[in-house]
Amino acid sequence: MTEKTIDHVLRATWQAVSKLYNEEASKFGSTMAIAFTLLNIDKEGTASTALGPKMGMEATSLSRTLKNMEEKGLIIRKKNPNDGRSVLIFLTKLGKEMRDISREKVITFNTEIYNTLGPEKIAHFHEVSETIVDLIQQRKIFNKI
Repeated sequence: MTEKTIDHVLRATWQAVSKLYNEEASKFGSTMAIAFTLLNIDKEGTASTALGPKMGMEATSLSRTLKNMEEKGLIIRKKNPNDGRSVLIFLTKLGKEMRDISREKVITFNTEIYNTLGPEKIAHFHEVSETIVDLIQQRKIFNKI
């Protein structure tokens, strides 16, 4: 049997995590994308243009997610008083309640993984992940001379 490639393991792991979060979010009429967005909106409002880069989300996907969130009554949009060209996103009361649920689910997930693996394996996981990201960002994978 051949060994799985690193990219396969990363993709399969993320798909499993994504599926788990989406199944949990669906119990609350939500999605992982909505929950992730809720967790990234600041109490004093977040510029819609800052959310995409902050979350690593494409503008069209984010726009669809924000529209869905607005329809569900999770967010409201207000003109930015410091820049009339931009919009600030704020959580509604329901949005804050859903963010608290989302935060609880993320903490539960992380606590379970941490308790199962322990601090040493978690530290190695972070080290490996950071190294992969660094290699990619420094263009050291396909651009070797």
